[in-house]
Amino acid sequence: TFVVLSNNISFLVVVLLLSAVLSFAPTATSKSNYPIAKPNCTTDHCGNVSIPFPFGLTKGCYLNDDFLITCNTTSYDPPQPFVGSSNIPVRTISVEGQLIVMKFIAKSCGQEVDSSIRLSKKYVNQTANKFVAVGCNTNAIVWGKDHGWAYQAGCNTTCNRLQDVRNGTCSGIGCCQVKNIPIVFRNVHFALKTMATNISNCSYAFVVKKDEFNFSSNMLTTQQWKKGERMPMVVDWVIFNDTCSNSSRTCQGNTTCVPFEGPDGGYRCACEKGYEGNPYLHPGCLDIDECADNGQNDCSSKNATCFNTLGGYNCTCKAGYFDDGKGGGSCKLPIKYECKDINGKPCHSSNRVVDFIVLGVALGMIVLLIAGFSLYLEHRRRKSVQMKEKFFRENGGLILQQRIAQGNASSGTTRIFTAKELEKATNNYDQTKIIGQGGFGIVYKGHLFDGRVVAVKKSKIMDPNQVEQFINEVIVLSQINHKNIVKLFGCCLETEVPLLVYEFISNGTLSQHIHNKDKTSTLPWSTRLRIATETAEVLSYLHSAASPPIIHRDVKCVNILLDNDYIAKVSDFGASRLVPQDQTQLTTMVQGTFGYLDPEYMQTHHLTEKSDVYSFGVVLVELLTSKRAISFDGPELKRNLSQHFLSLLKGNQLFKILDGNILCEGSTTEELQEVALLAKRCLNFKGEDRPTMKEVAMELSGLRRAIKHPWANNSSTSMESQALIMEPSIPLGYDPNFSVTTTGYDSIKDHMELPLAAGR
Repeated sequence: TFVVLSNNISFLVVVLLLSAVLSFAPTATSKSNYPIAKPNCTTDHCGNVSIPFPFGLTKGCYLNDDFLITCNTTSYDPPQPFVGSSNIPVRTISVEGQLIVMKFIAKSCGQEVDSSIRLSKKYVNQTANKFVAVGCNTNAIVWGKDHGWAYQAGCNTTCNRLQDVRNGTCSGIGCCQVKNIPIVFRNVHFALKTMATNISNCSYAFVVKKDEFNFSSNMLTTQQWKKGERMPMVVDWVIFNDTCSNSSRTCQGNTTCVPFEGPDGGYRCACEKGYEGNPYLHPGCLDIDECADNGQNDCSSKNATCFNTLGGYNCTCKAGYFDDGKGGGSCKLPIKYECKDINGKPCHSSNRVVDFIVLGVALGMIVLLIAGFSLYLEHRRRKSVQMKEKFFRENGGLILQQRIAQGNASSGTTRIFTAKELEKATNNYDQTKIIGQGGFGIVYKGHLFDGRVVAVKKSKIMDPNQVEQFINEVIVLSQINHKNIVKLFGCCLETEVPLLVYEFISNGTLSQHIHNKDKTSTLPWSTRLRIATETAEVLSYLHSAASPPIIHRDVKCVNILLDNDYIAKVSDFGASRLVPQDQTQLTTMVQGTFGYLDPEYMQTHHLTEKSDVYSFGVVLVELLTSKRAISFDGPELKRNLSQHFLSLLKGNQLFKILDGNILCEGSTTEELQEVALLAKRCLNFKGEDRPTMKEVAMELSGLRRAIKHPWANNSSTSMESQALIMEPSIPLGYDPNFSVTTTGYDSIKDHMELPLAAGR
């Protein structure tokens, strides 16, 4: 009962048209035929390494002197390429903008070792590399500086017993790592220091391509690396001293110019979509034949023939098939039918029975489409719910619920925000809302529906091993109610990376105010003393009034925020620990920030309230001197601020290190002497010789009252105080040439502190 709608003639026409079109299809060059060097350059390899343009081996074969590769054919077999005239070997070069080079491993056997990676007009890749330290009882720091700015990060290793070491794990026992180089730099330095143990006398540090290092315990007990051993490292190259507006002579056909986001600018050339090859060589990138064998097309699944075009391809239905007209749908066989009436005679095509059949088929298709779309929406909804539940579990939601049930957190003050609420508050995380960012996370300024201004802390990645620390910060802050502590409004656990929502503090960090030469002079001594007093009272509250007591464990200037009235707000409780009532100390893995760490805690791993006292002592010294706790820009004796301060204090030369702005504003000698002596007591090596934070807070508070009402304190300065300051010549203030952001533990991500520009 069918009538034929298409005949053999129509099929023949389709075949003829298809053959004619295919005969004019554009051709594509196979990938093996792509040139890599300029036509007049016969040598495009050095040993087993290809040298693509803009790099070259001889004059006229490279773009400029930044892209010279030297091939050493006499000392190596096979020959070995090197970057320019340096001693840095090259393993691979890609026209996409990377080189893999081989760099030395720094080795320390008891002594402190400083090493560096110096590149000329090239950058150490941030995301493809990691910084690794291997050894026992090792301190390792990586830092870089460029254009007057510097950045540093570091990690510690410990290993008391060889059986504690785990192969393939680089988390602090025998091996530690900084997973991303913090910022774009041409010169990267690292310092390495180790103490000999019965397991290993030496330690090693290096920057290495992420997927090419796997830690093994054998590295601690055997001579793993010989002298001169190298590790692979990824380096970015760009075309300097130019912009994309002048790239037409460099970027050839079918390419696009990509500006480089670095301190010196520059750009690179890239092939457009659908093309590949060397974008720096004439005639440019060549068309990819998606229709070739193993090509990237889906025509065969649609009963269609692939037809290559410049930069893409088309699918044309095979003979006997027709396009269903749905855009990207499959080609269907033509419907063949013949209509007959009840007497068996052929009927006309206008027969109403046929109309009803067509209508029924159409309605059936519509119903099927509606049903399929409804099922798809339901599947999407269920999948979204499942993903939110999965993220909730992975982000510690069950742990937080358990702590709330046990009374360890306040369910009334700690609110669980939804992802949609925070997306709306930050305008879907608009770039203009960013108020601070680092290698591992970003802080956004947001406005809640109730009018409150907040800081939303969002990490780029989440380490499952940090879930406990994240929940710890929520628990600690939910129990604290103090005017000088940043308020935690709540958190969001239904996203892949958990979010923390804080009150917005508008005036930046204390570190920004005392270490920025443009702001230092605007922070008088009276304000500094008040900030010190408020911070001391917060720590005294945590140690004495909170139940159970809380050890902050990461007291530093970066974690002291200031509001518009310069009122101190202590933040970042991710590393904090609750102290059980029947204990006075805790045994933990060392966490904190270099320059602020209690030396007794580093040696014994016994964390006490006096560890916070030591860190606060460093903050006092920074307030007195406006210098940084750790600085690598100067003599070695001055790198550690607290040690340099105590050395000058011992030699009765306090005046040499005090901030000149404080002296010029007329601050009395007695005030500065008293605070300096208090800082000295806080920096005692033994914790038992340090005062408690309650004693520190009372002494600072009394000093403030004496300054406001001088008649209340008529006692003369002690003999020890009088001897601290020698007769100065001309007082000089500290004027740093660049800014350094130290790194420490962040509750969202290991080894990273989010520097904030205008709040937190």
